[in-house]
Amino acid sequence: MGKLDIFERLRNGEIISSSDSQRTELRKASYNTKKLLVQMNNSADSNEVRKLLGQITGSKIDESTAVFTPLYINYGKHTKIGKNVFINFDCVFLDLGQIIIEDNVLIAPKVSLLSEGHPISPSERHSLIPKPIHIKKNAWIGANATILQGVTIGENSVVAAGSVVVKDVPDNVIVGGTPAKVIKNIE
Repeated sequence: MGKLDIFERLRNGEIISSSDSQRTELRKASYNTKKLLVQMNNSADSNEVRKLLGQITGSKIDESTAVFTPLYINYGKHTKIGKNVFINFDCVFLDLGQIIIEDNVLIAPKVSLLSEGHPISPSERHSLIPKPIHIKKNAWIGANATILQGVTIGENSVVAAGSVVVKDVPDNVIVGGTPAKVIKNIE
């Protein structure tokens, strides 16, 4: 059996070193995605936006989902978006580590979903560490919040505006701050 391609290895959570022989494929794929993003981010037609986002993600975007562009994605094929999702202006999705957005999720302006990181060690810093982000049903991510790699946002939960989420959020809570902590339960 041949070596898995770099995108499969990322989806499987493999750390990709800066000297990886397939590393140039990442940049190539990002520029291919960027071509589609330029078209999508310059369209005022909601159907065209969904169609182009579907090409970027490699999956159908349901007509109940709305995206206010601009939206920035570095790859796209590791993003899955459910039904009745609303993504507001100026969001950033780094999805090499995978991003799953379930049904009925609200994402406010300037939200960053960052499924990739780097080692702390300066000698290894250019390596890539992928870990999935999972936003469960009916969650609301507030304006300018940042969700870091490996985080799951629980069902019905709210991330307060400006928060940085570094660990999993349970179902039915409001979290806020940097790093985000549970503020209260949702009845």
